[in-house]
This record gives sequence, structure tokens and C-alpha cells, in this order.
Amino acid sequence: MAYVTLAGAILSEILATTSMKYSHGFSRLWPSLGTAVGYVVAFALLARTLKSMSVGTAYAIWSGAGTAVIAAIGMVFLGESTSTLKILGVLLVIAGVVVLNLDGAH
Repeated sequence: MAYVTLAGAILSEILATTSMKYSHGFSRLWPSLGTAVGYVVAFALLARTLKSMSVGTAYAIWSGAGTAVIAAIGMVFLGESTSTLKILGVLLVIAGVVVLNLDGAH
């Protein structure tokens, strides 16, 4: 169940961050509200996850997955530049999360 709530926290954070892009510096009402609600839900679900999962594991997955997905959304849907170096950086973030989780499995 912890992984389900963590997935919800990740999804909420991704939606909130994407909404923030469309809020134009919080000058647009609905994307600004989407950002606020998304982050409140994300932190509430993350806090619930921490009741049964170690903080290091949960935060590594939450921040790493969020970073990788937001970078991909930026490159694929928002017209941000794509380069080999940027893709390598995303892969390194994912590799770091995997390594942290492998260590936590012992």
C-alpha cells in the first residue's frame, strides 16, 4: 500500500509542477490553484507513505521519479531542448534511485 500512496504523491507532484508552468508566475487562477492543490495532495500522500516506508527510500523515489518525468514532459511536450547530456542526466537520476533502493533492500 505504501507504494500506491507514493505513486499518488508522485503523480500529484508532477501535475502540480506542470500546472505551475502554465500559471505564468501565478498570474493565472486555475493553473495556480492546480499547483497549490497538487502540492498539498502530494505532501499529504508522501507523509502517509512515510508511516510505513523509510524516509530515504520514499524521498529518493518521489524526487527521482518526479524529476525524471518532469524533465521528459519538458522535452517532449513543452518544447524544451533535448540533448544527449540532458538525457544522460535523467538516466543518472533514475540510476541513483535504483541504487539507493538496492541498498535499502538488505
